[in-house]
Amino acid sequence: MTSPAPLSERIVCLEDPADPRVADYTGLTDVSLRRKLEPERGLYLAESSKVLRRALDAGHEPRSFFMAEKWLDGLTDVLERYDVPVYVGSDEVLEGITGFHLHRGAMAAMHRPEPLDLESVLAASRRVAILEDIVDHTNVGAIFRSAAALDVDAVLVTPRCADPLYRRAVRVSMGTVFQVPWVRLEHWTADLQRVKDAGFLTAALALSEDAVTVDELAAQHPEKLALILGTEGQGLSAATLHHADRHVVIPMSHGVDSLNVAAASAVAFWETRPR
Repeated sequence: MTSPAPLSERIVCLEDPADPRVADYTGLTDVSLRRKLEPERGLYLAESSKVLRRALDAGHEPRSFFMAEKWLDGLTDVLERYDVPVYVGSDEVLEGITGFHLHRGAMAAMHRPEPLDLESVLAASRRVAILEDIVDHTNVGAIFRSAAALDVDAVLVTPRCADPLYRRAVRVSMGTVFQVPWVRLEHWTADLQRVKDAGFLTAALALSEDAVTVDELAAQHPEKLALILGTEGQGLSAATLHHADRHVVIPMSHGVDSLNVAAASAVAFWETRPR
């Protein structure tokens, strides 16, 4: 393997927000654009020095780095390892490119890793979270952070679920989306049967009359458990509720009927963790 070119030769000083070389970073506040652009180009964006380090530690490959000059020294060890451009500029130029003030250090445009195989992921897991059509990137990122912290081995996301590698989801997760294996399901709810066939008890978090409490579920000590979390507002689909083995609720006080899905995930992950 050839050595990277010297860092000094790869630093590109930006002066024009319309510079075509930084198209990967253009207009990042336009959510609808990024939803389309990132998967089509096979890229995602890692924002903040800590997050991009976690992405690199997970073996992901950068396309380029993007930062204010003041962050160069703190990332020299990283930048010297990869033979890719390092774009630097003033705060004003960088904001003109991205559409927001870049105050978390550096960014990197990263090549998306190859998708993981569902059967292989399930075979290596005891606890799995399934996210059905959760469209809020903040909630997706928060769920991944809880999954990483609370012994969830993998996350499965349905076809209409928000992208775990979208910039905001990655940032909210603090880069834990790179630590927890995840798979984008292709045929929901048919793929739910594949989860069952792999030996998982499937438990849907839903306000159903026949639901058991999460601590009752935990008391059963299921060897393999898949917790299914539904979209904001409407919750889980009727088909998912029909096919799930159990319906589960988190007991509430003071007339509160439910928690935010990210908060509910943390409670459920903790209560049903392997013992």
